[in-house]
Amino acid sequence: MMKAMEDQVVQEEPGYQDDEESFFQDIDLLQKHGINVADIKKLKSVGICTIKGIQMTTRRALCNVKGLSEAKVDKIKEAANKLIEPGFLTAFEYSEKRKMVFHITTGSQEFDKLLGGGIESMAITEAFGEFRTGKTQLSHTLCVTAQLPGPNGYTGGKIIFIDTENTFRPDRLRDIADRFNVDHDAVLDNVLYARAYTSEHQMELLDYVAAKFHEEAGIFKLLIIDSIMALFRVDFSGRGELAERQQKLAQMLSRLQKISEAEMRTEIVWSNTHRNEGSDWSLVLLEGSCVRSNCKVTKFMVLTLNSLTADSWFQTSHVSGCPEMPENEATFAITAGGIGDAKE
Repeated sequence: MMKAMEDQVVQEEPGYQDDEESFFQDIDLLQKHGINVADIKKLKSVGICTIKGIQMTTRRALCNVKGLSEAKVDKIKEAANKLIEPGFLTAFEYSEKRKMVFHITTGSQEFDKLLGGGIESMAITEAFGEFRTGKTQLSHTLCVTAQLPGPNGYTGGKIIFIDTENTFRPDRLRDIADRFNVDHDAVLDNVLYARAYTSEHQMELLDYVAAKFHEEAGIFKLLIIDSIMALFRVDFSGRGELAERQQKLAQMLSRLQKISEAEMRTEIVWSNTHRNEGSDWSLVLLEGSCVRSNCKVTKFMVLTLNSLTADSWFQTSHVSGCPEMPENEATFAITAGGIGDAKE
């Protein structure tokens, strides 16, 4: 079983390979259009590794890269435009690209059904809820299920986990691995973990993530951030710093969107804790809404605690803000083996 898992995470889906080569063009192709290697390395140092990534970055942002002048940026943009197909596609052509999308199971069939098959790739999913509603449990379960083969040729892959609240526990992955009968060491080896200590550090880690996704193309399938807001709440306090915090958060969410679309056919899941603390109520509501308003979140899950038994927690997940699905809800359980279906 361990050998099978090792094989599955190093294989790329053959059916997607041609589409990936045309859509995720390597930034080294710029050399053929007069861009020198040194300037390409500067772009890679800030996590821009594909031609699509250049298109998604403004000229002002590129000028902020150390060593890139306005003249160089104009030349880079001109070269990139020669390599990128026109921006408009027919709906049929776009539907063909959407066939590259895959889903990762949450561990619960009812939860998967609610999400249209599971956590969707090339997209961002936000899990939002109060303390003890299962956000971290969901992230740990996904660390295992993302490595398992799935429908439509999905072979499984590796995961990157950015921890902002020191909630990641490798022993929890072992418990969940037992449920799916997979080797503990193989599961842990396929999860790349990083602890973020400030909101700036969190942003810097995303540059490494983009480079890693490109360096090992087709290998990493899931990026988890638990939680997206924790460090912003610490680094920016009070209403006087709210505007700056919202701007920094918007920049991070925009970066995540670009990573999910341009650097890798991957999924990004973050959690955001809803807190009811009296006088902070209006500020907290603004935090909850700003995540979705500053970046298009493909699926927004509100997790609520229903009841607690001796061996499991029963939760309700409510999905909204999804472009292809109506609002709906489902009940799932948190057990020793991670997220699962609630028993009658």
